[in-house]
Amino acid sequence: MIRFGVLGCGRIGQVHARSLKQLNGARVAAVSDAYEDAARSLAGEVGAEVRESAAIIGADDIDAIVICTPTDIHADQIQAAAAAGKPVFCEKPIDLDVGRVRECLSAVSAAGIPLMIGFQRRFDPHFRALKEALDAGRIGTIEQIAITSRDPSPPPPEYIRRSGGIFRDMAIHDFDMARFLLGQPIRRVLAIGAALVDKEIGALGDFDTATILMEAEGGAQVVITNSRRATYGYDQRVEVLGSGGALNVGNQTVANLTTATGDRFETPVLLNFFMDRYREAYAAEMQAFMNVIENGTAPPVTGADGLDALRLADAATLSAQEGRWVEL
Repeated sequence: MIRFGVLGCGRIGQVHARSLKQLNGARVAAVSDAYEDAARSLAGEVGAEVRESAAIIGADDIDAIVICTPTDIHADQIQAAAAAGKPVFCEKPIDLDVGRVRECLSAVSAAGIPLMIGFQRRFDPHFRALKEALDAGRIGTIEQIAITSRDPSPPPPEYIRRSGGIFRDMAIHDFDMARFLLGQPIRRVLAIGAALVDKEIGALGDFDTATILMEAEGGAQVVITNSRRATYGYDQRVEVLGSGGALNVGNQTVANLTTATGDRFETPVLLNFFMDRYREAYAAEMQAFMNVIENGTAPPVTGADGLDALRLADAATLSAQEGRWVEL
């Protein structure tokens, strides 16, 4: 039995704790949160104790740590867990500063513990099928990738203030997906951004609407479109054009049903947000982390993956600010 400590009991902490509860051989032994009511609620749901974060990290009855706390304390908690010799799963990003990320990864390497980063889209069955088809050469050489990622509504201003901006918070998932599908580094990035949805987001120095163009070292092109508002639901699509054809993963709806009549062609609405759309992916992600611990294998999403996605986010931020291509 692997005994997990979950740090952070907000939305994503709840998702991971519930996923772990369903896995054979896993037990959520302790949880922590800055808000005691949130910690007690989740602890009661999954059968865990409520403890302080530092106590969980250092406890002898905790085998692995799952970090779902605010970004600005991720790196400190990773390093504390590494010093305690415990495997770590951490939600993206490790930190908003590349230098701090490198420092953290050096500590992880020196401690010799596995660190897995939370890019759950890699574990979505639909995107995994796309990746497997690409690796099998079904459409030849990749020439273009189009990634669409749009949230149903913008987050509150207090979230925007701590997020690091749309490229580091939202588009970072798309940067990782582009890297995952391409299997090769990105050479340069061009991005534009605007506050078209909520002027307060613009007043805070961020964008709510963005378009990113990237060129891979092999010449393939990637286009990413992001928006903080899609009135029709959570919009998540990927299309890949290759020398021998195309692959497409469309949106997931609340039911796999199409209604056709004489005057219209209808499908049900889209799944509302990430907790519904990626439910299977989150469960598979926690299973993958368990496999790393049990089998001693390398994490399928490493700290280096997290670092590279952040470097792309930084490049996109600089590009949007200065209106130019940014080389990597």
